[in-house]
Amino acid sequence: MAFYHYRGKNLQGKMKKGKLEGSSKDEVMEILKSRNITVLELKKLNSIWHKEIYIKSPISSKDFVLLLREFSTLIEAGIPIIDAVHILIQQTTSKPLSKVLNSIKELLSEGVSLSEAFNKYPKFFPLLLVQMTRVGEVSGNLDVILDQMATYYEKQYELKQKVKTALAYPLLVSLFSIVVSFILLVFIVPVFEDLFRSYDQELPLYTKMVLQASEIGKKLIWFLPVMIFIVIGFLIFLDQNSKLAYRFDYLTLKIPIIGPFLTKIHLTRMSQTLGSLLHHAVPILQAIQTTENVVQNRVIKKILHESYQAVEKGESMTTVMRQTSFIPPLIMEMIAVGERTRSLDQMLYKLSTFYEKEIDDVANKLKALLEPFLILFLAGIVGVIMLAVVIPMFQMFEFM
Repeated sequence: MAFYHYRGKNLQGKMKKGKLEGSSKDEVMEILKSRNITVLELKKLNSIWHKEIYIKSPISSKDFVLLLREFSTLIEAGIPIIDAVHILIQQTTSKPLSKVLNSIKELLSEGVSLSEAFNKYPKFFPLLLVQMTRVGEVSGNLDVILDQMATYYEKQYELKQKVKTALAYPLLVSLFSIVVSFILLVFIVPVFEDLFRSYDQELPLYTKMVLQASEIGKKLIWFLPVMIFIVIGFLIFLDQNSKLAYRFDYLTLKIPIIGPFLTKIHLTRMSQTLGSLLHHAVPILQAIQTTENVVQNRVIKKILHESYQAVEKGESMTTVMRQTSFIPPLIMEMIAVGERTRSLDQMLYKLSTFYEKEIDDVANKLKALLEPFLILFLAGIVGVIMLAVVIPMFQMFEFM
């Protein structure tokens, strides 16, 4: 994908200029043609300098949900879409969002539909929202769809918060343990090293081991920046290598205690997304394909992809799911019942509600189990290092 600067005229003869992203000049020309713009000049830009880079998501989950709620309310009140966008521009405090909404307003004034306008900005408006907006435009209940999508993304945000609550504490304590141990080994233990060398008596084995670990730590500190670059490089390589990335996701789901918890999270997201799409009469093949794009874990993606192929051949989704160990029997049976009774959307909704409660319970249990273990682990590491320093000193005082 590259960026192109264009200059042209619309049907009213008004000059238009701006920047568009596309895979080729022909694609950009087609986009501008669909907007009824006659191109006078089209020039490729350096994508490195013109690409908009966001360190984090350009819009927070809370702001995104609020945006959809306000948009839904304005349309329900009978305000035209383009005027509703104008009101949202005035209300938003986010500069990136304000810029995007201004562009959407311009696209709407040129006759582009709201779903197509959303589709131009995937960093702000996910594919699922684009497709559901298209459904709302066709059915004439766009306000209802936007409100329901706000509820959907609100649930997704709550799901993320539950994950953070369950995993943040163990990760922070583990990181703190590593940092404290590293500081003790690299900066505190060496202070006593010369003193121990002058000690004629044999040092305890664990003291020798700690001193050896201190020497290794002092050498590793110079390789720390290199190790960081290696980790970043590995993550980039992992993202580009589909087979390795699949294997990594597979092993993640196999981690004791954590793996089943993450599996429940991915299955909840799958059930919420697929159920929401089917509830709004999106064809099942399109719904499965969209859900595949929304789910992040590649193992679940593969299951959905194979389910798509099975349904395309006239088979049941459960024919694929029964061949994997990651889909619990409850989900398979509920989906099978939903397919037979043509109430798959309702079954998926019940599944997502059930697993939301499961995630709450597991999150609380994880915190209760890991908290004392991690505290003991941290105390044990610090205690071993301190004893390795303190005990030889006491022995030295005894011989004085």
